[in-house]
Amino acid sequence: MNRKGFDVVALGELLMDFTQNGLSEQGNSLFEANPGGAPCNVLAMLRKLDKRCAFMGKVGRDGFGRQLAQVVQEAGIDTRALRFDPEIPTTLAIVQTLPGGDRDFSFYRKPGADANLAASDLDEELLRDCRIFHFGTLSLTREPCRTATQKAVALAKEAGALISFDPNLREPLWPSLEEARAQIAWGLSQCDILKIADNELLFMTGREDFAEGAAMLQRQYPNIRLLNVTAGAAGSYAFYGSRHTFQPGCTLGGVIETTGAGDTFCASVLNFVLEHGLEGLTADDLDQMLRFANAAAYLVTTKKGAIRSMPDRAAVEQTMARA
Repeated sequence: MNRKGFDVVALGELLMDFTQNGLSEQGNSLFEANPGGAPCNVLAMLRKLDKRCAFMGKVGRDGFGRQLAQVVQEAGIDTRALRFDPEIPTTLAIVQTLPGGDRDFSFYRKPGADANLAASDLDEELLRDCRIFHFGTLSLTREPCRTATQKAVALAKEAGALISFDPNLREPLWPSLEEARAQIAWGLSQCDILKIADNELLFMTGREDFAEGAAMLQRQYPNIRLLNVTAGAAGSYAFYGSRHTFQPGCTLGGVIETTGAGDTFCASVLNFVLEHGLEGLTADDLDQMLRFANAAAYLVTTKKGAIRSMPDRAAVEQTMARA
């Protein structure tokens, strides 16, 4: 890849995740305010791996927005393209933990500041100065952020960046599942690197067999050069041309909740691409990539929240040695 000022620029939501954390003396649920949002989660993990990162998005000009900006800066992520909305508040998410560590989301976002990012808010110079541009679908759920995302993808692609996409389907945020499917399809048509969860693969292909579903996407979207499917604690799959491989997940115990696991996996994959490129990857390369990504994703599930819970390389490698 050409030398650029930033390894990864990500666009999308930056919000406050209120995560269940016990009960009060009266028996009421207590919620911990954890800084989050998938794109910044990805960048936070990449910073732990010493990659140069910048975030592009919008928060409210309120207490939560200021707190989030400070957390992102403390993580070492460049915030020159973070905007503050003077009227619309920062988006909030209530995250309720289900048995087994999975989650149920409720969003306070009608609208939220992240969805009010406009094309005029974009830092075009930054988009031309990154090796990889990453985005998801929360910025495609409504205008003006949808148009801003589409313009950002076009500018980054024009400048030679690889495009990374994570559907990150959150059904309550879409006016209809048909619209969600259409916008995910657009994202699939733009990306070089895809991270897709098992439920999202089923949603887009109707196939429960991962190999069949991945093959369908590869045929329909030949632009996708590296396709990874995550299946929670079961593990993950990589599809690269005619090659595909599987690595089981870490089962060392201690899972608290799974917020940020997919983002940590995604960041680990992008780190691998930054260090090895996308040309001529072998089955051994793909196995190495998945093992590291699975271990990193496992580690973030042993803590609450995401941005402040990302493991460093040494912790991931120690976990790989134990698994």
